[in-house]
Amino acid sequence: MTTTGTAAAVRTIQIEKDDPARADVLGLLDEHMRHMHELSPPESVHALDVGALKAPGITFWSAREEGVLIGCGALKAIGPDHGEIKSMRTPAALRGRGAGRALLECILEEARSRGYKRVSLETGPAQTFQAAHRLYESAGFQECGPFGEYRLDPYSVFMTLELQSAPIKEF
Repeated sequence: MTTTGTAAAVRTIQIEKDDPARADVLGLLDEHMRHMHELSPPESVHALDVGALKAPGITFWSAREEGVLIGCGALKAIGPDHGEIKSMRTPAALRGRGAGRALLECILEEARSRGYKRVSLETGPAQTFQAAHRLYESAGFQECGPFGEYRLDPYSVFMTLELQSAPIKEF
């Protein structure tokens, strides 16, 4: 559970491991997939579908505020000491509530508990994913080259974090 906001407007975000096939989550994942396909050609869309998010080696979380879904994210094992953040998404109408930051903190905590030395991610270019870039940079992520099965792609930015890095800073 994460609490965000000022004393006058404290909100509690509850994060839990969840089923990506849950009805409201499916809607958010559909929004995510549609948005990725609007911005990138099919060969440059690396978002996972529900079946892939249920695969072994992937842990999926939802973030809720008073029972309302305000975000999701996943951690995929890509090596014995390396994880990848997948499917980080907040509904367009509910952004700015701290769900992305809370999910990122949860995912990084899980990665540390698994003994990962590094967590990486693939996201879109800064001009269309500026808020995501700021969030990841505030956590210490730095741009890197492609990892795992990724290849250089003008629609992708790759970022990585060595887990001994400092905790997330406010931005």
